[in-house]
Amino acid sequence: MEINEVIFPDSFPKIDLHGYDRDTARVAINDFIEDNIKMGNEIIVIIHGIGAGIIRETTVKTLARNKNVTDFKSSYSNRGCTIVKIKLTK
Repeated sequence: MEINEVIFPDSFPKIDLHGYDRDTARVAINDFIEDNIKMGNEIIVIIHGIGAGIIRETTVKTLARNKNVTDFKSSYSNRGCTIVKIKLTK
């Protein structure tokens, strides 16, 4: 599945980062990606909220640096969450 085909992000595994600080969010995102690789989930959703944009910025930087992330984008209907496509190892 391609990331642009995601219409209902609620049907995918998600992590909610509300209340997290930058460092905790970064670790949680990387752990969530690793867990979903093991479970075979190619699409995941990260809920970071809108707020001041600190956790959103951390999310974008973390995803850009993670070698297992092939693509990510903000959701059409909710800019407080990011849809992520991860590379499943064979």
